[in-house]
This record gives sequence, C-alpha cells and structure tokens, in this order.
Amino acid sequence: MLGSTGSIGTNTLDLIARDPERYRVEALTANANVDLLATQARQFNARLAVVGDPARYGALKDALVGTGTEAAAGPEALKEAAARPADWVMAAIVGAAGLEPTLQAVRRGATVALANKECLVCAGDLFMREVATHGATLLPVDSEHNAIFQVFDFEQKARVHKIILTASGGPFRTWDRAAMTSATPDQAVAHPNWSMGAKISVDSATMMNKGLEYIEAHHIFAMPPEQIDILIHPQSVVHSMVAYVDGSVLAQLGTPDMRTPIAFTLGWPERMPAPVARLDLGAVGTLQFEAPDDARFPAVRLVRDVLKSGGAAPTILNAANEVAVAAFLDRRIGFLDIAALVDRTVSRLQPRAAPTCLDDVLDIDRAARAACTELVAAAAA
Repeated sequence: MLGSTGSIGTNTLDLIARDPERYRVEALTANANVDLLATQARQFNARLAVVGDPARYGALKDALVGTGTEAAAGPEALKEAAARPADWVMAAIVGAAGLEPTLQAVRRGATVALANKECLVCAGDLFMREVATHGATLLPVDSEHNAIFQVFDFEQKARVHKIILTASGGPFRTWDRAAMTSATPDQAVAHPNWSMGAKISVDSATMMNKGLEYIEAHHIFAMPPEQIDILIHPQSVVHSMVAYVDGSVLAQLGTPDMRTPIAFTLGWPERMPAPVARLDLGAVGTLQFEAPDDARFPAVRLVRDVLKSGGAAPTILNAANEVAVAAFLDRRIGFLDIAALVDRTVSRLQPRAAPTCLDDVLDIDRAARAACTELVAAAAA
C-alpha cells in the first residue's frame, strides 16, 4: 500500500481489517505520519514500513522495535516497497511523487489499484505504455473512473458515444467569483459530500480535480477529448455515466463513500462486501445536474485546452497546480490565484515536446515547479 495513512489508505485498511484471513500485508508506506504508519504496521503485521521523509527514519525504526516489521525511509525505499512481491498494490501517494513507485509496481505486472490520478496526468502515454508492456492490471479507484469502468463495454468500445464525468461542484458551487476571492483554506477543504485530504479537496473546490480526471479518463479509456463530458451533480449519487450510440446511458450509483470503489478493486474480479450505507433513492428524492460554469471555474477550460494542445502541457499543469495549491494552503496566495498561476506557468513553458521517458517527465516537472514557484513569490509579494 503506497500511501497507507491518507484517506484512501485508511479506508483500504478498514476493509482489510474486516477480513484479515484473506490478506497478507507486504508493505505500507507514508510520507511523514510515523505514528499512524507504525500503528498500522503492528496491526496488520506488515513485513515492511517505509516513511518517505528520511529524517523520520529513526522515529519509525524505534516505533517498530520488537515487531518484526522492517523499517526504511526515503524515495528509493518507496520504490523498493512497490517492487515487493505483492499481488495487489494500492497506489495512493498524492501528487507526482507517486509516479516512480507506481511504475515499479506496474513493471512487475502487478494488479494496481490507481488512486493517484497525477500518474496519468503528468505521464499518461508513458504510464499506459508500461501497463501494456508488462501486462499489469490497472483498476481505477477514483469514484468517477471506477464508475465508468463498471459500465464501459470494452469489447464494444466503438459503440461508446461518450463518457460523462460527474462532479459535486465542491464547496463553492453556488459562490460568485467576488466571494471566491476571499475564500479560505478552511472553507476550501470542507467538501460537502466526500471526506478527502487537503490537496484533493482544494482541487475539488477549484474543479481542477475534475480537469485532472478528464485527462485521466482520456488515458484509461483511450477516449478522445471530444467524447468526454463533465456534468455537475451536487448529490454525488451518480458517480459517472457512459452513453452509447443507441441512446442508452448507463450509470453507476451509490452513496459517496470511497470504500465502495476501493472494495471493487480489492475484490476484483469478484465483488466483496463493503460496510457502506445503502443507497435509498426514495430518501434522496431528486437528482440534479447542470453544466459547469467555466467563467467561475476556469480550471475546467484550462485543462481542456491543455489536453488539446498536448506535448508537455499536462505535465506542466500538474506540477504547477501542486505548487499553487500548496501556496494557497499556506495562505500565501488567494483561491482564485491557483488556476491563474497554473495557466501562466503553462503559457510560460509551452510549447515543449511530450515526455518519452521518466527522466523527461521529471525534468519537465522540475522546470514547471520552479516557474510556478517564481510566479507564486511574485503574487505573494
């Protein structure tokens, strides 16, 4: 499990704990939360526990004394964890930092439950090529892509008219741009339906998250941009839809609980029980849909343009967004500055050729982070 202490990781372990005889935990990783990582390693008898921050190695090693769990730290140790002989890998490290470890799991042909959309945003063609080359099984964990996966007829892909990603609209769905000017990090992370980490919650508030999912869907389902739509659905009951050439629209519905898509990937190819609230459409009553407002949420338009322009633009966009979101959470820039600074970073660094190898991805990522960091400093001055 790459990223065991975050929201996806803890929900995954919640499912595993309910059927402990079925699973053996090979490795758990975290970025910095040593206390929770050590607690998880003891509870699940993990063979290896890795903390991404090398400075926390001593604390992790001390916390695991007498447990039989090996302790390690640093980026290379994260890749080693992914290379361990586990049948199933949860890839839930947030951001581009998850790319190299996830590729390690892909390259040994594992079943990879992908909760890190940035892998496909910053290195989509490369990543999917590696999946095909090494015969890995890629199962999407994002609720939207998981929903599409469940109703997408892969044997009749030519009969798919379009795929429709739904979005809650986030906490600022009804706010005007003047109000969003003063939006705070606390308000941005208060998602109305889902419990998520800070970064993805801010992405949901800007609707950049839906843009990243737009790119992710393009790669997972090999669909051209013009056959991918985004639709606001505040209730978060219909998780996404697939429209077919005969006029049929198939949807996957459920309560907004990430344990449902996680359970789908963990039990694959069977279905396993999940302790989630059962959907009661009578109680829900009304399902609402509306088109996204590109004027108030320019990230959606920006991502569409980035995907159409191709080249290195998606890699630049992803890196710049990570820098801008971090700056907003640190209260150095305003909420509306996030999309604006990402847009300016993409414009500054384009055109660049698409990455053809991992080193290319990392070089473009570094250049984009440096450029956006400079723009953030200017905006915060």
